[in-house]
Amino acid sequence: MPAASVEIVVNLHARLGEGPRWDHRKGLLAWVDILGGHVHLTDPDDGSTTSIRVGGDVGALALHGDEGYLLAIGNGFATLTEVGIVDFQPVFEDHGLRMNDGVVDPIGRFVAGSMARDGRPKMGSLYQRDVDGLVRPLFDGISISNGLAWSASGDLMYYVDSGLQRIDLMDYDTASGAVSGRRQFVEVPEADGTPDGIAIDAEDCLWVALWGGGKVRRYSPDGRIIGEVVLPVPRVSACGFGGPDLDRLFITTAAVGRGQSVDDGGLDGALFVVDPGCRGTESIVVPGTV
Repeated sequence: MPAASVEIVVNLHARLGEGPRWDHRKGLLAWVDILGGHVHLTDPDDGSTTSIRVGGDVGALALHGDEGYLLAIGNGFATLTEVGIVDFQPVFEDHGLRMNDGVVDPIGRFVAGSMARDGRPKMGSLYQRDVDGLVRPLFDGISISNGLAWSASGDLMYYVDSGLQRIDLMDYDTASGAVSGRRQFVEVPEADGTPDGIAIDAEDCLWVALWGGGKVRRYSPDGRIIGEVVLPVPRVSACGFGGPDLDRLFITTAAVGRGQSVDDGGLDGALFVVDPGCRGTESIVVPGTV
């Protein structure tokens, strides 16, 4: 896919844009600036954006109830409503760690992971918040917990620990939420960038943002590279399908990386969109009243 097909939706110079989720309830793209502490709600037609300052590091969001959002923020989970942050639920006590990327599983559990703020390896864990609010760890020893996605059948979970330079695959029991059989799906050469956020399309193919590589890559279910989108900036953080027909791929980027900074006059930190030639799947809503 040629780089010319990539368009800018809005350029907010996000310090660390992440987690684009199509909010079909509102017809908006919801995404976060982790280090900026914002939840952004963007109209993809004109780029108009409502920015909600939530404070702290907001790693990911999920659609919650009729109109709210569930956040992986700071050292736990919280709900964002029209009145602000409520029902904060701490998960761990070490404030040297923070929550990072997270995605909702096929039945409404919010799965999100943690990482060390200073980048220390193997300090993070992957947590699962059930529909009743109960949180349990799935596994630990994670360096940089990042992308998550489920196959169409729901019995396979893709997972990225960016510290391993690969995408893993594991068996997922949707009834219990248990994971097993973790194995490598694909290894990404360092020269291509580091795997970050991921998204799955309606053809069961996996899209991965390559941090430092300036690309989003598409893999077939058997791990073959079958497509690539080239971005005009290197720090590509996540991707997600959106639009009324879920036929547009939105891509977040970062203006500031770990130990890196860029000129705010550039495109780093912009939200991009591309026609991927396929459709995505609708974001699962975490059940509940907010």
